[in-house]
Amino acid sequence: MMADYHLHTPFCRHAHGEPEEYAAEAVRKGLAEICFTDHVPLDDQKFGPCMRRGDFPAYQEAVARCRASAGLPVLFGIETDFWPEPEFTDLFRDWLPAQPFDLVMGSVHAIRGWVFTNSGAALEKWKTVDVAAVWREYFDLVGQMADTRLFDIVTHLDATKHSGFWPRESLIPEIVQPALDRIAAAGMGIELNTSGLVRPCKQIYPSLQILSLARERGIPISFGSDAHAPQDVGRYFDQALKLAKNAGYTHCLRMRGRKKQLVPLP
Repeated sequence: MMADYHLHTPFCRHAHGEPEEYAAEAVRKGLAEICFTDHVPLDDQKFGPCMRRGDFPAYQEAVARCRASAGLPVLFGIETDFWPEPEFTDLFRDWLPAQPFDLVMGSVHAIRGWVFTNSGAALEKWKTVDVAAVWREYFDLVGQMADTRLFDIVTHLDATKHSGFWPRESLIPEIVQPALDRIAAAGMGIELNTSGLVRPCKQIYPSLQILSLARERGIPISFGSDAHAPQDVGRYFDQALKLAKNAGYTHCLRMRGRKKQLVPLP
C-alpha cells in the first residue's frame, strides 16, 4: 500500500474535482493515505502558480472536511515554488513553519523568470539554449532551496527534462550530485513523481540514473501523482514502485506534522 503525497485542488486555479473525489479514488486504488499539496497562497503569480491568499482558510477547511469523511488518512500539505530573491525567504521563512502542515514540498519551475515547464514560447526557447547550462542553473537553484531548510521533500527533481531536452548522459552526475549533496545535508527527501509519464519527456521524475545517485546518499523517497483531477490519483504507481526498487530502495517516507518516518516498500 503506497501513499500519494502530491495532490492539487481547484484552489490552485488549474485543477478540478472535490477533495472527497480524490480520496474516493485513492480508496478505490488501494492507497494507504494521501496528502493534499496545493500551491502556496499569494495574491499574484510572481512566485509561480498559487492559490489566492484569501483562499487559504477555505483550503484548510476543505482538507479537514475531506479527512472527516474519507476512508483513509488525509494529510495537509503545501507545494511552494522556490525563488532565490530575498523577498521569497522574507515571505515564507516565518509563515511556513507556523502552519499545521504535515508536509511542505519545494519546487523549482522557473529560471530567471522563464517558466521552463510551459509549452509554447518556453518550448521554443529550449531549442535555442545551452541545455547543459540550463540544467546546471536549475540544479543550483534546487541546492539553494535545500539550503533554506524550509522544505521537507523536493518535487519532480529533474523537471528540466519536462519538454524532452537533456544534456549528454555522461554530464548528468556532475550536474546533479552537488544538489543531491545539499538535499542530503538538509535531511530532505525527494519524490518519485509519475506525472512525467504524461509530459513530453515520457519519464517519471527523477530518472533511474539520478534516483540511484540519491539512494547512494541515503536520501529518502515519497511517491506523488501530481494529480490535478481525481482520476490522476495514484496513476502509474506500479511503474514508480518498480523504479524505486531498481534504484535499490527498500523503504519510503510517511509524514506526520512534518516528521519523517520510513516504512517498507510493498
